[in-house]
Amino acid sequence: MNKIVVLLLMIYLLISRHISERKVTVIDLTVRQSNILEIVKQSGPITGKDIADKLGLSRAALRSDLAVLTMSGLLGARPRVGYYYTHKTPSDYIATILGNIQISDAHSLPVVIRENCSVYNAIVTMFTEDVSTIMIVSEGGFLEGVVSRKDLLKASMGDRNLTELPVKVAMTRMPNIIVTTPDEPVLDAAKKLLNHQVDALPVVKVVVVDKTEKLQVVGRFTKTNITRLFVQLADTGYSI
Repeated sequence: MNKIVVLLLMIYLLISRHISERKVTVIDLTVRQSNILEIVKQSGPITGKDIADKLGLSRAALRSDLAVLTMSGLLGARPRVGYYYTHKTPSDYIATILGNIQISDAHSLPVVIRENCSVYNAIVTMFTEDVSTIMIVSEGGFLEGVVSRKDLLKASMGDRNLTELPVKVAMTRMPNIIVTTPDEPVLDAAKKLLNHQVDALPVVKVVVVDKTEKLQVVGRFTKTNITRLFVQLADTGYSI
């Protein structure tokens, strides 16, 4: 059974690594979008009708291009005023948006197990819940440790009985765990994921128990949450 579990973990790890290392291709502006940008730079604020007249096109033909330029943050728009140049890059716009959104608006429910859980049960939980990191908690949901795919893979090596091996021997313990809080900006938490090269952060709140501060797990923040957030922003047309 150990050999099968190890093989499954290795496949899961390789697939996840391949996905995380894929490069993102940046799409350049089209010729028409570049022309619109130059017109707004020189004549802004300017209405959509005036931009269309300068290009000899209809307003309907420019609708998608103007949407791309405003969603990227290169152009701003005000009712009865028109479009204006923001002097921002797309990265500035994204940073501002993510800086205004808190973890409480983007995190997922936590996947947790207790310290006395076995490594085998932790592996089963990881696959059935389809997560890369599991939080280990004590009674009351207080954070004791985290365990990742790599941790479980290492613990599975050899001839140890995984059903009897406690997960606490494989987990990373406090204070070596990077956490986030519900009121932290998404941008700051995303930087933690990158800088510390982890797949997930426990979302915690501080609770005082017997005059001792403890971290109660209330969620998890992952790379998937960031991807989902970008999709939601694109679908809803979020503005600053």
